[in-house]
This record gives sequence, C-alpha cells and structure tokens, in this order.
Amino acid sequence: MDLYTYFRSSAAFRVRIALAIKNVSYRAVPVNLRLAGGEHRTAAYLERNPQGLVPALDVGAAVLSQSLAIIEYLEETRPSPPLLPQGSLERAQVRAMALGVACDIHPLNNLRVLEYLRGPLRQPQAAVQAWYEHWIATGLNGLESLAKRHSAAGRHLFGDSVTLADVCLVPQIANARRFKCDLSLYPTLVGIDAHLAALAPFAASRPELQPDAEPGN
Repeated sequence: MDLYTYFRSSAAFRVRIALAIKNVSYRAVPVNLRLAGGEHRTAAYLERNPQGLVPALDVGAAVLSQSLAIIEYLEETRPSPPLLPQGSLERAQVRAMALGVACDIHPLNNLRVLEYLRGPLRQPQAAVQAWYEHWIATGLNGLESLAKRHSAAGRHLFGDSVTLADVCLVPQIANARRFKCDLSLYPTLVGIDAHLAALAPFAASRPELQPDAEPGN
C-alpha cells in the first residue's frame, strides 16, 4: 500500500495511527501541502485523488480518500484489533465522537481554511487565531462531556480500549497544542491523550517522526 501523506496533516495522522494499530505495512509517499503552491494541487496528484486532499491510500485496486473512509475500510478488511465496539449502539456512539472531531472541528481549522482567512479574506493573524481557538473550544467542550459519560477509566474516549474516536482525538489535541490553545478546561481529554500518546501506534505516528517532517515543526 502507498499512503499519500503530509507529516503535519491531522487527517493523515489518523490514518497512520490506524495502520499502525492494524499492523499494516505501507510506503509513505509525502505530499507537501506548502511547496510551490502545494503538491496536492498538481495534475498528477489530482489524477490519483480528485479531491486534492491528503491522506489518500492506494490499495492496488483503487485509491481511497477521506481519512475516516480509509479507516473504516481497514476496519472491514482487517478487523483485528477492532476500532469499533461490537454493539450497534456502541458503534454509533464511537462514530459520533469521531465525527465530532473529523467533521465539526477539523474542517473549520485545516490549512486551506486558514489560508483562505489570511489570503482572500485578508484577516490578520490575531483574527485567524481567534477563529481557530473558538472552534477548538466549541468542539472540545462537547467531547469533554461525552468522554466523562463514556470513558471507563479516563484512558480512552469510549470504554476501556482504543477506538476510532481515540484515533481522531490525539491528532486534534496535537494540533490544538501547536496553536497554543488553552486545554485546561478539558482535563478528561488531556488525560486520555496522555495515555494514548504513550502507546506505540500513536507514538510512532507522530508528525515529528515522519520522513517528511521539517526541522523545528
């Protein structure tokens, strides 16, 4: 498998974690989102992934896009260890937390949105930072409450094992820290992140350890 990835993309971070949990070997193919206007905008990359986003996973028969779709594919084709609980209700609850990050927090704060705020909309950095912090707080407030409700021992977002929700949480917390957001209001999430970040699949997938990581980033 080839994973088209960018070291600082939280969506690619999610897929790297899932691949590591599932013990799937792959070749990382870096796609620099900043170099020369972004390699994800080149004709060659758009031929592979018309959405022009990372990550994308070439599984041989097709190139898959969208991180959660990729992870669900891995879950269906490599069910052990599972990232979703057994019961339908529990699976829906885990997916709801994962989607809270992947659909409600991340899309409002990803690189192309921040570049649009700074570029065409001509917003100063202080306004861009305020935008970022607002949507982080809005999303994490709800996730903190859900974690208190569903975490078994404060080490996972749901129950007592790693799920899809955890795979989404760790990259988002890493991004929040990179933008110097105040996380003191989310002690449950911070505690869960600390536990997960020490686990081998999460630790090995961190941005600064990727082959395309830039010094000091």
